[in-house]
Amino acid sequence: MADRPRRIVIAITGATGAVYGVRLLQVLQQLPGVETHLVISDAAVLTLHEETGLARREVEALAHVVHKAHNVGATIASGSYRIDAMVIAPCSMKTLAAVAHGLADNLIARAADVTLKERRRLVLMVRETPFNLAHLRNMTAVTEMGGIIFPPLPAFYHKPQTIADLVDHTVARVIDLLGLEAADGTAPRWNGLGG
Repeated sequence: MADRPRRIVIAITGATGAVYGVRLLQVLQQLPGVETHLVISDAAVLTLHEETGLARREVEALAHVVHKAHNVGATIASGSYRIDAMVIAPCSMKTLAAVAHGLADNLIARAADVTLKERRRLVLMVRETPFNLAHLRNMTAVTEMGGIIFPPLPAFYHKPQTIADLVDHTVARVIDLLGLEAADGTAPRWNGLGG
């Protein structure tokens, strides 16, 4: 790995919570030695605009490499192309199901499938509530395959003042799972109770 950057694939799907993918890209952009590969689903383009006001090109500008969601011949669709981790932020229930059942019908599902088969880190920031039995079974299947199910649930022990504080804390936790350290102190760490 010394001769290449750490490659992280970020996929953004159409579930609510597009801000997590955007913020993750922003934080990773600040880290030296990290190369981001981005895939945005068609549904995510709509969600990104609705929730953040950002156009596709603005989000794509945050990544080093951009892949089209229908290009299953992209580099990240092959296990021979070395990536270090993949995060789907947010992950729709449709994408979760595709990953759980090995349906590599688009680049996001294929790249996730490759990540799992190569025993690399896969983090799915699943967004739905409440969960039905199919959702729960799909999450169990992905966990059994080695993926990490990471619903972006807010924490309050750090006394967030804004929505951005909540997002940053969640993104910092994902950065930890990637074995990286956020350069800007994105979120404070728990130092125990003072008593």
